[in-house]
Amino acid sequence: MKYILMMISNQVGVDTYRAWSPSDVQTHFAYLKVLNRELAESGELVQVQRLTPPEQAKVVRAGKDGEPVTDGIFPESKEFLLGYWLVDVESAGRAYEIAARLSGGPGPGGTRLCMPIEVRQFMTESAAADL
Repeated sequence: MKYILMMISNQVGVDTYRAWSPSDVQTHFAYLKVLNRELAESGELVQVQRLTPPEQAKVVRAGKDGEPVTDGIFPESKEFLLGYWLVDVESAGRAYEIAARLSGGPGPGGTRLCMPIEVRQFMTESAAADL
């Protein structure tokens, strides 16, 4: 079963992260690198991507003639996607285990974080047919 694990934050969270010491940032990324390697070696990692900073995001809607209309940066949202992992695992429980490891990575001074990770299963053909 394929799942997407989405790392979500808000501007306060991003600003807090940007204030971390270089050492804390290196420790956190080293943790993620080890986790990504473990998932790749187990065959569970399909893809992982970081996204550009939230300031570069735009919300696009179709205008009255179908032309793209950009509303700027997240005009109606307080949270945004920072990055994601695509995993192919045996069960929802395993996806939740991985999400918990992502959520609890090291923060400043080695303190365990508690970042929200949204877990969603990819819709199967049969489930899509029911819509």
